Amino acid sequence: MAKRKINKDEAKNQPLADNVHIKGAGSVQDEVITNTLTDNFMPYAMSIILSRAIPQIDGFKPSHRKLLYTMYNMGLLQSGTIKSANIVGRTMQLNPHGDAAIYETMIRLSRGNETLLYPYVESKGNFGKAYSKNMVYAASRYTEAKLAPICHELFDDIKSDTVDFVDNYDNTMKEPTLLPVTFPSILCNVTTGIAAGMASSIASFNLKEICDTTIALMKNPDHEVSDTLLAPDFVGGGYILYDKEEFDKIYRTGRGSVKVRAKYSYDKKYNCIDITQIPPTTTSEAIIDKIVELVKTNKIKEISDVRDETDLSGLKITIDLKRGVDPDKFMAKLYKSTPLQDSFSCNFNVLIKGRPMVLGVRDILLEWVDFRLECIRRRVTFNLNKKKNQLHLLKGLSKILLDIDKAIKIVRETESESEVVPNLMIGFGIDEIQAEYVAEIKLRHLNREYILKRIKDIEQLENEIVELEAILSSKNKMKKIIIKELEEVTKKYDNGRKSEILYSVDESVEEETVEIPDYPVTLFITEHGYFKKIKTANLRMSGEQKIKEGDTLLPEIECSNKDELLFFTNQCQVYKAKVDDFADTKASVLGEYVPGKLEMAEDEQVVYTAVISDYTGYMIFVFENGKLAKVDMASYATKTNRKKLINAYSNKSPLAQAIYIKEDTELVICSSSGRMLLVNTGAILPKTTKDTQGISAMKLKKTHKVVSLHIYQEGEFEKAWRFRAKNLPAAGALPSENDVAEQITF
Repeated sequence: MAKRKINKDEAKNQPLADNVHIKGAGSVQDEVITNTLTDNFMPYAMSIILSRAIPQIDGFKPSHRKLLYTMYNMGLLQSGTIKSANIVGRTMQLNPHGDAAIYETMIRLSRGNETLLYPYVESKGNFGKAYSKNMVYAASRYTEAKLAPICHELFDDIKSDTVDFVDNYDNTMKEPTLLPVTFPSILCNVTTGIAAGMASSIASFNLKEICDTTIALMKNPDHEVSDTLLAPDFVGGGYILYDKEEFDKIYRTGRGSVKVRAKYSYDKKYNCIDITQIPPTTTSEAIIDKIVELVKTNKIKEISDVRDETDLSGLKITIDLKRGVDPDKFMAKLYKSTPLQDSFSCNFNVLIKGRPMVLGVRDILLEWVDFRLECIRRRVTFNLNKKKNQLHLLKGLSKILLDIDKAIKIVRETESESEVVPNLMIGFGIDEIQAEYVAEIKLRHLNREYILKRIKDIEQLENEIVELEAILSSKNKMKKIIIKELEEVTKKYDNGRKSEILYSVDESVEEETVEIPDYPVTLFITEHGYFKKIKTANLRMSGEQKIKEGDTLLPEIECSNKDELLFFTNQCQVYKAKVDDFADTKASVLGEYVPGKLEMAEDEQVVYTAVISDYTGYMIFVFENGKLAKVDMASYATKTNRKKLINAYSNKSPLAQAIYIKEDTELVICSSSGRMLLVNTGAILPKTTKDTQGISAMKLKKTHKVVSLHIYQEGEFEKAWRFRAKNLPAAGALPSENDVAEQITF
């Protein structure tokens, strides 16, 4: 049965679902790109910045705050642990982004995961490890959690109107916009986040140092932060390489980097190194992978084995050393070439009153003090109003004391219940609130003893009210409260520094001169990029060279094992290696695939291989457009041990042929028309710029191009003078039947 065709107008009017209407659905409309960005991208970007990725002054992102507040409402600050799945399910009332995202948030906040210097969640079960990708956390149904004791500093003031509350996503309950933290938690734990167009990366600091610095700044705004805040501190420990200039920059601007070095110990009995602490920016797997890579490329020859011995007791990477290896010198080498020494990049981006701002440590602490002062003001105001209301009720109750019988009589003789409160107001001269309070007193409490006990608090309340009003009127008194709280926090939760500070470190590592054995070798390279190195002495006993089907063996090269290799690729790059980097092999194997060994791009192939003993001589490049470039080999030498150079030759025209010459010689340029041109390189000035376009060497017709280049051999042409040109560019000549050179025609 044929289907009826639906025209465009009908398709636009097709209903999507019941009561579902999307503006412009089914239609294609032209729109200015700026309007699209304004209407669609900007709201998304603002949502990411304000509601997801950037922490606020209390130190939390919305996802963290929603989880912790849910756990607080569940009574997990005082009770024992419960199933994580239960916590995740309850948190979805505030955070509708799915159980997986919520559970991952809990994992990061937990003590067991070892992500935070001061964790907020006490964990039970397998919560994974931040320093290991292989040690993954268990499912939420298998783990349990509760709030850590330090969370008292987050929630003890939350019921005293210290922060604002807003409706959740479906307006069914309230949640706090901030948490009234009693210490600068924003700087006590590592916080990272990537938003749209901006990011945040906040390092962690020791709690005592942060609190001491905050107190010092409150007492003296000109206090030098570095005097009390020594350096960042990370949960994984390690060594912090002290750099006063860099730290002062971080404290002042919020940007900079912190160098962190792994901590190790040497086991002399087993001749091995045990790494037990690593930088927070890496994992044990990444470190081991890098070490294995260095071993495979012969850059490290001092170890016999490396293994991950990490378990529930903690991190441990063991490296077995060969005999005679100095462990300290070897570790200095590893620090330089592996993530065992890494940098934590700082970008202290914080939301301040709804605005993202990159602030230094000093400014963040001052902003936190302002935030905490507002919390104290609101708490004192809340307590003051509460005590004033209590005092007001007790003063009304004291008037009843003068004549209890009268009060009972008024209540007894009042016919209507609604008239009880007005009659008490008239009888004792009290207001409605006081009368309502008296009316609600149980009959058994209408005795002199009870009333006297209650009104004894009047004097105390009056004194407390005076004290609270004095606090509200004095900023210094509120600061004293903050200082006292900070001192108490320090006593309760300070557990010393995790990361040790190295004030004097010699980062200059002497390159170990590894003696490369010198013996003659023969190199075999194929067009597809396979490389074989065979000892020349063993070549006589070798059989036929094995190559892949469809591949072609290029002319063999005799050289020394100490020589260097320059692999020029089709992407105008050159990769540098040593002949010794390739293992000796046999003719019966395919050899090593060069693009894979040197980590080239997926579509990158070797077009020419130069074997050099030093950086003398010249690289000659001839391009399809007839231009020829002569580049001094010294241009490819570098002071640092760089393995890849870009712009190795010009990309203005496709490369026809490259060749390395030790000294000036005669070259034969061949075109697609069959013409050949004999050029003496001595007449061409060398260039130091690698990607020079060169000079016009061969004249070509529009349909023709240069196809090859080779070194001229004496006797190759019967009449060589026919192919030599007095001036360049020249067209060259067609070889005769008596010329040895192969004629190429297309």
